[in-house]
Amino acid sequence: MTGLFGFTFIIPAWLLLAGVACASYSVGDKEKGDASWYSDGKTTASGETFDRHKLTAAHRHLPFGTIVRVTSRSTGLSVDVRINDRGPWRWGRIIDVSEAAANVLKMKKSGEIPVEIEVIRLGIDTPTSKRKGWWW
Repeated sequence: MTGLFGFTFIIPAWLLLAGVACASYSVGDKEKGDASWYSDGKTTASGETFDRHKLTAAHRHLPFGTIVRVTSRSTGLSVDVRINDRGPWRWGRIIDVSEAAANVLKMKKSGEIPVEIEVIRLGIDTPTSKRKGWWW
């Protein structure tokens, strides 16, 4: 692709696929994997100040503001959380939940549990200048 001033730009295939993955979720979609929890952080990827007492979570691709139900596959306990951050960045994990959500799921001691997440309501992901990272 030739861009400004005749320079050639190469767009990596993974970047194109990441854009497709972001747009492919709908209400009712489910995903299985592991969840972990976190209680530190200052500013989330959405630009909000992190609050460990709120029912929030980090997901790699779901739009900010999306509500997902996180259900423990071991105990059946579930909690609805709002996506306001990006992550987790460890293989096998599909979601990082706040400390408040970890309390509901009774997972604080183990740190990581097998879960199923279900999209309850999709959020609208709009750009904001407060976000960190070049990919969102």
